[in-house]
Amino acid sequence: MRDPDASRLPSSPGFWRSPLRGPWFTSVLGLVLLVGITVLFVTGLVSYAAYNPGLSPVNDKTPDKGILGFYLFAWPTNPPWLYRLNQGVHVTFGITLIPVLLAKLWSVVPRLFALPPARSLAHALERISLLLLVGGALFEFVTGVLNVQLDYVFPGSFYPLHFYGAWVFFAAFAAHALLKTPTALRNLRHLRHLREDTNDLVSPRPAEPTVSRRGALWFVGGGSLLLFATTVGRSFDGLLRRTALLAPHGGGDPGSGPNGFQINKTAAYAGIDAAETCEDAWRLVVTGRTGTVRLRRDELLRLPLYSAALPIACVEGWSTSDQWWRGVRLRDLAALVGYDDPPDVFVESLQRSGAFRKAALRANQVADSRSLLALYVNGEELSPDHGHPARVIVPAAPGVLNTKWVARMTFGDL
Repeated sequence: MRDPDASRLPSSPGFWRSPLRGPWFTSVLGLVLLVGITVLFVTGLVSYAAYNPGLSPVNDKTPDKGILGFYLFAWPTNPPWLYRLNQGVHVTFGITLIPVLLAKLWSVVPRLFALPPARSLAHALERISLLLLVGGALFEFVTGVLNVQLDYVFPGSFYPLHFYGAWVFFAAFAAHALLKTPTALRNLRHLRHLREDTNDLVSPRPAEPTVSRRGALWFVGGGSLLLFATTVGRSFDGLLRRTALLAPHGGGDPGSGPNGFQINKTAAYAGIDAAETCEDAWRLVVTGRTGTVRLRRDELLRLPLYSAALPIACVEGWSTSDQWWRGVRLRDLAALVGYDDPPDVFVESLQRSGAFRKAALRANQVADSRSLLALYVNGEELSPDHGHPARVIVPAAPGVLNTKWVARMTFGDL
């Protein structure tokens, strides 16, 4: 005869027959996520601070954040690899945790269908927090992965979606952690004396096991290790980058020679016309306290030139090693228009549309001697894709703030 449990709804304990589910398995995954998601949240907030959103509306993609911006601070220029490290950890760690998150959701899925939906007010609040937790986790990981893969299929801008979603998710996560962490630790501490058959995650009629719980954890860990190994290389150069098979900026550099390193957006993508960047047409307009100065590229080359070894690091988690940039210091351009003490600067690109075609930099970034309006890279003129005829390069700044195809710079308090 047909087993009556097989025809029951998901709200029936007998519907879920895997022998792997239980408090020990769920507790191990939960504690891994407790550490991992906390790291993701902190590095995500730090990444947002790196944009200096309090400086100017052009940098602020979440203008209605209110109290959620309580922690913002002036982003430093030292160490110069700070954003590279932070964003590499944020993205690589997030991708690595995907198998753990999916396994955790699988391990507790019977509770999502449990009836009655609310046995008390406290139970109802817990179920609501679970919906926010599960929905928030899926939303944050999905939008994050889509952004990393450059697939902008979600409605609206990634920045506010991911930012506000992170706060909703982490609030539910923190509440859940406060309630469940003591139980998870107790489950692991008293493993030998734990009666799993009394837990609501354990099936009353489990199927025959095909793998042990420890084997299942090894499987999850192996999936995470595989994702790590095929992602982490995008933060490096050479052979390591070629291992980043799942990353758009993996698999090796896009060319050879001094300009043969990673590009966030090409000149063609940005709509840059060669006619407007040629020697006869292009002028840099610098405005400040004493008026406006227009400089041809050959006039910029007659100014004192300096070199700096700096990486490029982008929000998608990819970065380059140090490239040797050479150009005019931003603080020297500020001095041309009347500023002995460098102020903030508003930078505009020839690019006519798209996020961060305009960007603002803080005074401490302008003042750093390594902050340049670069004209050369690795001993050669900038290529069109790397911002010819001139681009900004600033230590520790997100890649989108290192404006390419610079047309105008306005110095002054923003």
